[in-house]
Amino acid sequence: MPTVIEVDCSTGISTEREMTAAELTAHQEMQAQAEARRQEEEAAATAAAEAKASAEAKLTALGLTAEEIAALSK
Repeated sequence: MPTVIEVDCSTGISTEREMTAAELTAHQEMQAQAEARRQEEEAAATAAAEAKASAEAKLTALGLTAEEIAALSK
């Protein structure tokens, strides 16, 4: 089971103990939320890259050069 380190700032004494069931549940929920956010961000980045590639392909099909496409992308 994961552990928690508690530090008493007034004495400087630190104590290591196992997480309680409630702490473990909260920790697992936070991990799941962080993973969901990471996946959402990754999906958004992939979608943006695909949209950019599609737009560049359309501009290339219109006969624009790479330099002209780069200038339009700014």
